[in-house]
Amino acid sequence: MNELDVVGVRVEMPSNQPIVLLREVGGDRYLPIWIGPGEATAIAFAQQGMTPVRPLTHDLFRNVLEAVGQQLTAVRITDLREGVFYAELVFASGVEVSARPSDAIALALRTGTPIYGAEGVLDEAGIAIPDEQEDEVERFREFLDQISPEDFGSSGQQ
Repeated sequence: MNELDVVGVRVEMPSNQPIVLLREVGGDRYLPIWIGPGEATAIAFAQQGMTPVRPLTHDLFRNVLEAVGQQLTAVRITDLREGVFYAELVFASGVEVSARPSDAIALALRTGTPIYGAEGVLDEAGIAIPDEQEDEVERFREFLDQISPEDFGSSGQQ
């Protein structure tokens, strides 16, 4: 498993489908995952440090974990089958729970939990971006700084 950082979310054109972009820590691969608008908003809120007046689902789940004294220790993106990504939430108790990567990432950002990607997933879906193309990624990061969760609208989710 390789540690991943969340670069951010954006809307892919022309499909108007949100994606979350993860970057391999200590590597040159990026992992784009298409997600639903609700999860894109949840991830963007967490990255921007926005706290809603009432808890969203991912905030609620974090609050429940705190209330029952359970700690999320890792999020793992474990598989890619027929174009669908799979993830696991790993708890301090040793319990592992299957999750959609978008939900797992939104929760990880709220709890400060590290995110990992399986080598096979990165080999299959990762995109290598050499150092000379890092300027393009920096422009993407600047774009992410200028968007807000409201830019994602609402529609179906993966």
